[in-house]
Amino acid sequence: MDRLNAMRVFVTVVDSGSLSAAADKLDMSRPVVTRYVAELEQWTGARLLHRTTRRLSLTAAGEELLPRCRQVLELTGDMQAAVRHPAEAPRGQLRITTGTSFAQAQLADAIADYVRLYPAVMVDLVLLDRTVNLVDERIDLAIRTAAEIDPNLIARRLTTCRSAVCASPAYLARHGHPQRVDELAQRNCLTHSYFGRSLWNFTRKSDGEPVSVAVDGNVSANDAVSLMSLARAGAGIAMLPTYLAAELVHGGELVPLFPDFEPQVVGMYAVYASRKHMPATLRTMLDFLSERFSDPPAWDMASQAGQGRA
Repeated sequence: MDRLNAMRVFVTVVDSGSLSAAADKLDMSRPVVTRYVAELEQWTGARLLHRTTRRLSLTAAGEELLPRCRQVLELTGDMQAAVRHPAEAPRGQLRITTGTSFAQAQLADAIADYVRLYPAVMVDLVLLDRTVNLVDERIDLAIRTAAEIDPNLIARRLTTCRSAVCASPAYLARHGHPQRVDELAQRNCLTHSYFGRSLWNFTRKSDGEPVSVAVDGNVSANDAVSLMSLARAGAGIAMLPTYLAAELVHGGELVPLFPDFEPQVVGMYAVYASRKHMPATLRTMLDFLSERFSDPPAWDMASQAGQGRA
């Protein structure tokens, strides 16, 4: 069995919504499409699709297999493109969007290094703290943080995004050092308008038990950079992404709290609209960012090293 083509047919069937529509899109007969799906089911040893006369839906096994098939097809396309155009120099415009805090803390420096490598590329960086429609807003690449990514999106995981609950030494001197996460409910917490506005989620490191704490405070903001500045000025306690706070923690300007509890961990993904005919600009940027923000990311490694020396 041609497993790669079987996976391609399976993904197309799901995206098209029916075997007939997938056959039209792939320029195959319906029986050939059916045979590919059946052979993939035989190879995996599981039924992947519920098929009735009116509708088609994924089984539990199909839900598990779909994102993995997408990943295999994406990697195959990347390898083929790299071999087909090894000497193609990236050029032209690349529109990238991400949140303000990540752009200021990490992405701007990465882009500066990228354009030094590929000076014929023009990067248009669009800072938006919201999810965008890539096609409607003509975005080539979006950097997003999420607990999980929609399997219908084309995405490459870049790294892990961790957070730290921090306060300034001045704040702790005035109000005392909280010892338990549930004390946050009685503290002035600086909250993000869109993420964890009223509830902060943790995992207890000793046993993996999830812990949630209702939080409140007199200042909220839709930008993590502003929350970091407020925490640094002693206005309260903030939950900040480590890509932003690591340097201040390492320098002693912010003090990390609750070492026995891990704030919710999410992934950082590069999301793009299509893997077909991927331009060299997008392909090289994806490869560059994957290497730059490897797991664990440099900012977490530096922070851990600094704590180890302290």
